[in-house]
Amino acid sequence: MYPNDYKYSKEHEWVKVEGDIATIGITHFAQEELGDVVFVEFPATDEEFAAGDVFGSVESVKAVSDLFIPVGGTVIEVNEGLNDEPELVNNDPHGKAWMIKVKISDVAELDDLLDSAAYLESLA
Repeated sequence: MYPNDYKYSKEHEWVKVEGDIATIGITHFAQEELGDVVFVEFPATDEEFAAGDVFGSVESVKAVSDLFIPVGGTVIEVNEGLNDEPELVNNDPHGKAWMIKVKISDVAELDDLLDSAAYLESLA
C-alpha cells in the first residue's frame, strides 16, 4: 500500500523522486482520516517553498486540512485533473492523485523523510 520507492513525511505526505523532481501527494492514511475529498487547493506554478511550508489544502466532508511540502523547491506542475475529480485522492492517493511536482532545491532534505517501513511504524 505504501510504495517502497517513495519517501514519507510525518505530516502524511509522500514524495516520489526522479532526478531532482519530486512528485508529492498525500498518503492513504491521510485520505482515510479526511474522508471524502471534495476540493484540493494548489499553489501556482513557479511558486517557491521551503520544506515544511503549507503549499495548499484539501477539503473533505469532515474538514479542511493544510498540505505541508516535505522538501523545498519550485512548483513546476500541479495536477489540474483533481479540480474535476477530487475523489481521486480517495481512490488512488499514491498514483493518479499526485498533487504537485517540484524542482527540489536541496536533495539532502530527502534524508529527513521516512521510508515506507518507518512511516508504517509511525502509524502504529
